[in-house]
Amino acid sequence: MQIYKVGGCVRDELLGLPVKDRDWVVVGATPQDMLAAGYKPVGKDFPVFLHPQTHEEYALARTERKTAPGYTGFAFHAAPDVSLEDDLKRRDLTINAMAETESGELIDPYHGREDLDHRVLRHVSPAFMEDPVRILRVARFAARLAAFNFQVADDTLQLMRGMVNNGEVDALVPERVWQETVRALGEATPTRFFDVLRDCGALARLFPELDRLYGVPQPEEHHPEIDTGVHTMLVLQQAARLSSDPKIRFAALVHDLGKGITPKAEWPKHKEHEERGVPLVEALCERLRVPNDYRDLAILVTRYHLHYHRAAEMTDIEFLDTLMGLDAFRRPQRFEEFLLACEADSRGRPGYEDQEFDQPTIFRRAYAAAATIDAGALAKQGLQGEAIAAELARLRLAKIQLARAPYLKA
Repeated sequence: MQIYKVGGCVRDELLGLPVKDRDWVVVGATPQDMLAAGYKPVGKDFPVFLHPQTHEEYALARTERKTAPGYTGFAFHAAPDVSLEDDLKRRDLTINAMAETESGELIDPYHGREDLDHRVLRHVSPAFMEDPVRILRVARFAARLAAFNFQVADDTLQLMRGMVNNGEVDALVPERVWQETVRALGEATPTRFFDVLRDCGALARLFPELDRLYGVPQPEEHHPEIDTGVHTMLVLQQAARLSSDPKIRFAALVHDLGKGITPKAEWPKHKEHEERGVPLVEALCERLRVPNDYRDLAILVTRYHLHYHRAAEMTDIEFLDTLMGLDAFRRPQRFEEFLLACEADSRGRPGYEDQEFDQPTIFRRAYAAAATIDAGALAKQGLQGEAIAAELARLRLAKIQLARAPYLKA
């Protein structure tokens, strides 16, 4: 039995990044050998075991062969005669196909260290084309390692395009697409994920609502970048700068989907794109099985982001209606998430990244003032039903008026 540290932990150690999890491959052993040594079996599709003390994963060396379309269509073979090189060859990228002995010696049969030094994401073998999840993984690694300026190798990008063209990418199940997407949204540079998907043609197949934004113009006076797709990536970039919460980043990503279906005769304006965008967000979330908290925030940002931008122009009644539509008084945390996503929208334009905007202050001050009105106190005064609602609205409007007054445009 020979044990090797493999994969991401080896890669991250060489890059000087913190290692969160360590994975191990065992060569020359059978499942019975592992059980006899006290390891606990956990693998469903192939033999994986937990170490009795550290609880880290130890997988028997294995090979795989394609048996059907999609990412589940594989047959695995694990046996004592499977070599470490055979096991590493089935991995996606060369930088993930390195191993380390227990004494610290690097084993690198597919030149992962060289690609690591040259900042290249390169496939290990043509078998890369057999698993469409690898398109998503390459895009996600590009997002994770963007600070190191990693680029996808040209030949790997060509393989990915071939997988899109031959329909292999269409076999991806929604849950796996969302799993990789939400992980990418949590990376330091989530825009790279979508850039790589667009470069290989997968964005149009997996996120057609986003892909159609490219080439759609906006008024240059408000959007120096002009292109709506470019704007969307700038907004996502700013959302990542403002918050590490992937919910906020997702809402920023989809907030302008309605512009993708504006009739060309109306370009570069996009009247009522907010309401047009809501069904698109709903459909995307349903298709990818997006969790409710992500969906709900994304819909609110899509529907109300222009209300946010008009914080100093709306009437007090419109402002209160917006707070009520956001359910701000009952969901203050989500209200704050809404503000951050909308602030990212403001900053997602060339020259506006570090500008000071009044909208966040107006909304927070007006909300805080209106939130001091207590419906319970009104009930104690003897008011009931519609009378409480009317008085609550009247008092909240008064508070909103005072809080917004210094910011209103003449």
